[in-house]
Amino acid sequence: MTEQYSEPDLGFPLAGIPGFYASRMPDTVVVEAGGDRLTWRDLDSRSTRVARGLRAGGAERGRIVSLLIPNSTDLVVALFACYKAGASPQVLSPRMTGHELAAILELGDPAAVIVVDTGDGPDLPGAVTLPELADGHGDEPLETQVAASWKAPVSGGSTGRPKIILSGREAVTSDFDPSFWGIGPGERALITAPLFHNAPLSTTLSTIFRGGSVCLLSRFDAEGTLAQIDRFGATWIYLVPTMMRRILALPEDVRASYSLASVRSFWHCAEPCPAWLKAEWIDWVGAERLWELYAGTEAEAGCTIRGDEWLGHRGSVGTVTWGTMVLLDEDGQRITESGVTGEVFMRPPEGMTATYRYIGAEPKVTDGWSSLGDMGHFDDDGYLYLHDRSSDMVTVGGVNIYPAEVEAALMEHPRVLVGVVVGLPDDDAGNRLHAIINTTGGDVTDGELAEFLTTRLSRNKLPRTYETVEEPLRDDAGKVRRPALRAARLPDNTRKAS
Repeated sequence: MTEQYSEPDLGFPLAGIPGFYASRMPDTVVVEAGGDRLTWRDLDSRSTRVARGLRAGGAERGRIVSLLIPNSTDLVVALFACYKAGASPQVLSPRMTGHELAAILELGDPAAVIVVDTGDGPDLPGAVTLPELADGHGDEPLETQVAASWKAPVSGGSTGRPKIILSGREAVTSDFDPSFWGIGPGERALITAPLFHNAPLSTTLSTIFRGGSVCLLSRFDAEGTLAQIDRFGATWIYLVPTMMRRILALPEDVRASYSLASVRSFWHCAEPCPAWLKAEWIDWVGAERLWELYAGTEAEAGCTIRGDEWLGHRGSVGTVTWGTMVLLDEDGQRITESGVTGEVFMRPPEGMTATYRYIGAEPKVTDGWSSLGDMGHFDDDGYLYLHDRSSDMVTVGGVNIYPAEVEAALMEHPRVLVGVVVGLPDDDAGNRLHAIINTTGGDVTDGELAEFLTTRLSRNKLPRTYETVEEPLRDDAGKVRRPALRAARLPDNTRKAS
């Protein structure tokens, strides 16, 4: 931060962010990634040239521009080029198959698809690179067009059907995202996951909007992340629990060799965090530095909780920080008693316009309340405890089992890195629980796992079969493609616990 530092007023066009800060701190680095550094001056100049190319190709307000670019300084240039063109940016995974990509592009009908190299990946008619878009264009400021939606992320990995979640907010500055993520002015954020996931994208951009600096990792590495924190002087860190487990698995002397003194807050979200893992992180980094956020990409409502609060409400994801949440039973009636499980329904704060619009799906709405399908309960103090998604629930012998509870118990085992539980057909009980695991290294037998779980779960919640796999069960943002995992195992190719 410098004495000349200031922030634009709320409602300031995102298209003008690079120019605003370039006029105040032109040579300050705003993004680091893979050894490359991007100053505010370069971000402003490069994004303007690309934006002119986008506009010449038909990008404008109301249109999406798809970005198949990995975490890099180029990706940030492309994001702001979209804002300057008046289009809504949509970051997609460069690892998508041609089939997956075709389905999303059909839904979004983007004005352009920007790639790193037109010779790589699936054949995409009309794909273009940043140098091609910028070629022949100057960096004179463009007339401002405010994009109708400030982001257009894609979802569907957990449901099997892609959908676009078009933000209901225009591309202007707001205190909404920075405030609930605890991102302050001039923050130095380390982003450990790809920006084609919503949380890393939102936190990266929120940091930049507030004049901060971002370090984007191309891939997560446990010790490498600690080293980057100290090197970059990071003040704000994004993690998912799988990453937290891998960092904690490092030898204690390795972890102790890094200071981490610059960090003001570690934030985790996107997947359930086992209570034992959270407790160990609190012991390591301190309760007041560890935060959790629960919300959907739809951003209608959310909860946050700091570590010291969590110690008094172990297992909770916090109290409602924005918007409103209620629990409804199977008949759609509101649950008012504490400790009673229901489906979590949300709506945005009073007076706020719709926070999102789906393309390719219909929201689950009941009398103006919408649901992500999560099940949970509130305690007497208004703290929310999540159980699982209603769609993930497995009925075994007439009893409803929530896989998240079984997965949390599995991951208490010292050699289980990730556990995913699915229901498979069973002639006797209708369904049986099947556990799929990634290990931390070394073998673990089915019998060991079964014996371990018998001390933690009632008999009807015990998996009947187990499977160890090498491929990661959770993606970089902590998400599980549960329907795909289940579908791949419907033939009888599993083994029973001994």
